[in-house]
Amino acid sequence: MTRLHEQDFYAWTQQQMDLLKTGQRERLDVDYLIEELENRGASAKRELVSRLEVLLMHLLKWQYQPSRRGKSWEFTLAEQRDRIQDCLAENPSLSHPDHLQQALAKAYHYAVRKAVYETGLATELFPKICPYRIDQVMDGDFLP
Repeated sequence: MTRLHEQDFYAWTQQQMDLLKTGQRERLDVDYLIEELENRGASAKRELVSRLEVLLMHLLKWQYQPSRRGKSWEFTLAEQRDRIQDCLAENPSLSHPDHLQQALAKAYHYAVRKAVYETGLATELFPKICPYRIDQVMDGDFLP
C-alpha cells in the first residue's frame, strides 16, 4: 500500500478515501496521509506568495516603467488579483492579517528580484520593504 502513492498517486487517494468511507482506518497509510496534508497546507501558502509575487512585480514595473505600460500588464494585474481572491476563498485562514502580511513581505522580496531582472533597473531604486498595503494590492482600481 505504501508504494501505491509512488506509482499512482490518484489511485492511492481513491484507495484512502474508500478505506475512510468503509471505516477501515487500520489499513490507512497514516504516515503518508499526514505528510500529504502537511504538503497541501504548505502548497496553499506557496500559491498565495507566488501570485502576490507576480502581482507585486507588475505593480513595480507599472510604477517604475510608465513608458512600457500596456494592456498585458493590466490583464496580469487583474488576473492575479482574481486568482489571489480564489486562493483566499478556498483557504480562508490565509486571509488572517498576520498571514497576509507575511506573504506580502516574502512575495515582495521575490518581486523586486524579478523586477530588477525584467526591467534592468538597479535594485537600489526599489524600496527595501513593500511600499503598498495589502488592501491597495488587492484593489482592482489601484495602480501606483
